[in-house]
Amino acid sequence: MAVATRPETTQDTHPAVPQLRGFDDFVRRLMREWKVQGIGIAIARDGEIIYSRGFGQRDVARDLPVTPHTIFPIGSTTKTFTTAALALLADEGVFDWDTPLREYLPSFKLHDPFASERMTGRDLTSHRSGLPRHDLMWYGSPDSRQDIFDRLRYLEPNADFRTVWQYQNLMYMTAGHLIGALSGMTWEEFIQKRILEPLGMLGTRVNSAGVEQAPDFSRGYQKKKNEAVEMPFYEEFEALAPAGSIVSSVADMGQWLLVHLNGGKLGDRQFLSEGQTQLLHTPQTFIARGRHSELPYSSYGLGWFVEPYRGHDMIHHGGNIDGFSSMFALMPEDGIGVVVLTNMNGTPVRDIIPYNIFDRFIDGKQVAWNTRARADVKEMEAAEKRGTTKRRGDRVLRTHPSHPFEAYAGIYSNPGYGNLRIDLDGKNLRATYNGIEAPLKHYHYDTFELTVERFDMTMLGSFATDKRGQIDSFSLPLEPSVSDIVFKRAPDATMTDPAFLLPFTGAYDLMGNLIAVELKGDKLSINVPGLPEYELEPIAGTEFGLKGLSGLSVEFKRDDSGAVTEALVNQMGSVFVAPKR
Repeated sequence: MAVATRPETTQDTHPAVPQLRGFDDFVRRLMREWKVQGIGIAIARDGEIIYSRGFGQRDVARDLPVTPHTIFPIGSTTKTFTTAALALLADEGVFDWDTPLREYLPSFKLHDPFASERMTGRDLTSHRSGLPRHDLMWYGSPDSRQDIFDRLRYLEPNADFRTVWQYQNLMYMTAGHLIGALSGMTWEEFIQKRILEPLGMLGTRVNSAGVEQAPDFSRGYQKKKNEAVEMPFYEEFEALAPAGSIVSSVADMGQWLLVHLNGGKLGDRQFLSEGQTQLLHTPQTFIARGRHSELPYSSYGLGWFVEPYRGHDMIHHGGNIDGFSSMFALMPEDGIGVVVLTNMNGTPVRDIIPYNIFDRFIDGKQVAWNTRARADVKEMEAAEKRGTTKRRGDRVLRTHPSHPFEAYAGIYSNPGYGNLRIDLDGKNLRATYNGIEAPLKHYHYDTFELTVERFDMTMLGSFATDKRGQIDSFSLPLEPSVSDIVFKRAPDATMTDPAFLLPFTGAYDLMGNLIAVELKGDKLSINVPGLPEYELEPIAGTEFGLKGLSGLSVEFKRDDSGAVTEALVNQMGSVFVAPKR
């Protein structure tokens, strides 16, 4: 049921702009209630910036204030720059929104062959790839943009191509990769040279590298037990930069407001064609019907959410990244734009303020968005509590792991998600994935509970054994909308060391037939008369499986001096001795 609107009690603090009377006090009340330490706000109207100021502190410990030039990570608001970069390339005739990506990036490949063939720039940037978020695949990863691009093909979709809207950061990474291929510059170079410098956004950075040495930057905070605590400054996710890495101020983002409010112009210069600007703001994919009458439905353009607000056209994009929340919102037909940058993790204040500003300029009747936000938070907290209680009720008590804890330690690998490490830390197990550590607590049988403090989340992971009873894999619900991500136990690194493998090469006599074992790079291969050559895959110790053949393995044996003397060929439980010649 919709909450009734009510006017806010305000004081006259901006007599020159009647609509903003009491606005500063309104902002301060929100900051106190939601524990937001610092906010930067800029407002544009009729082609000029009419308001630009900071509130609160950018660094609480040092008592440093927020100014219009304080730089904040803007998170996914970066996507508006990535699609603008593609629009600039479209204006130059080197890119078309509806040309399949493979014509520009021949190696582009997804799990779905049809999506691989038909995906276009329009699909890529309007979140209709069929892939769910898969964010934990890249979060914290040290891998390059090219490496992650090459692993997209292993990520499971959960919907058909072009059927539903699903927010997808990896597709924006791909858009950045595309910009590099088309322009001959990296995404970072293109944004810097073709957008930031021409628009005079000289305080804006394309990533967080060196930000903590800047003279006017904000630290990030999160709310814990109703208090604001400082978060470690978020790591630079270089590969995913096109999806959310820009760091900017409200002074600079005011220029970005004017470009999008003025049909691609800044002053007298047509920076981006009016046609491309309008295309960016045009709905491409329907998202959902709204929960409130003021927002009847939402859709997505090219790097922009597009939805009417109280009968007025509105486009916007927000951003959330460790310790920071931002919002960039426009009513182009009304000539009003707002940018809000905050240093609080996941705060609804970034949404409440733009709505309040639009209300003031539409007709002065202010919707009680703050009241609604409080109700939404309470509802979410209750749902989380119910979910935790239900999971605990499924636990089977008085069970034990099938192996001693040391048997679970090792490296586990998934072709899409990369490597995960399990360590025995004293008497407990600990998982490390993309630099993020999580203790493992026994839940039941071979299932363990992982607590990821950084994300304030828990999940259940399960180990599985192979036919020999050895720990073979570890599965985790890293993307809840698809099957658990299965990490296969990786062999010891020595089993791919050519120096370790070389002694196993040579000829072996298998019941009168000579089989040849050869070293090719860091892998062994085996040739059996009458059969094709097979690659030997490491299992453990000196045992190798024949790739593609289930139930066949070869184990090399040494004598007391360490010399390899024979190979034991295991076929479906029958073992044959093959002396080395």
